[in-house]
Amino acid sequence: MAYQPPTHSVERSLRATTGAKIVVGVDEVGRGAWAGPVTVCAAVTGLRRPPTGLTDSKLLSPKRRTELAHELESWVTAHALGHSSPEEIDDLGMTAALRLAATRALEGLPVRPDAVILDGKHDYLGAPWRVRTVIKGDQSCVAVAAASVIAKVRRDALMAELGGAHADFRFGDNAGYPSPVHRAALRDQGPTPHHRLSWAYLDGLPRWRHLKRVRTTPEPSELGVDGQLGFDF
Repeated sequence: MAYQPPTHSVERSLRATTGAKIVVGVDEVGRGAWAGPVTVCAAVTGLRRPPTGLTDSKLLSPKRRTELAHELESWVTAHALGHSSPEEIDDLGMTAALRLAATRALEGLPVRPDAVILDGKHDYLGAPWRVRTVIKGDQSCVAVAAASVIAKVRRDALMAELGGAHADFRFGDNAGYPSPVHRAALRDQGPTPHHRLSWAYLDGLPRWRHLKRVRTTPEPSELGVDGQLGFDF
């Protein structure tokens, strides 16, 4: 399928129907990782023409993604990042941790948004923010695509830095997501201080499963891709 660049159509619609003047795109990265924070970027782009090749970060090569992120950080009108730590994810659950990270990002902007375009179909933000959810917004909306690329590159760099003291886990390559190397290191060494300890991968580690933290009210989202990624050696 031919490349379809993202547009400002949702932003224009929000401006026309709600009177919003400042519209921000929001996207997250790290939801399905076993280690590291969940990171949210909020980006304000206005209605200017975006850099060539902008799209969902997952569709870009690492080299192009990094180049584009640097370009975007000086191109956007404003942007900010928010993180929720592994401990906060364990304590709060993923939905609340996402809300916390997104709130930190939004409150870190130098301007107060009138409306938020949120990637996906679920509004994990809620009041007091005026939210429009857009499925595949990271491909179709300029501001969300920009947030997607910046969030991915910044979190990847953070994970590479955190991995410096845990070389066998290769966080610089897998960004805390499950991979054969990551799984093998977990099996042999157990979780690092950067791992999420409430997740189901620990059930498959007899030597380390005693470290698992159990919440009394698990979220529905954690019963899917987040919590049941499984462990198959």
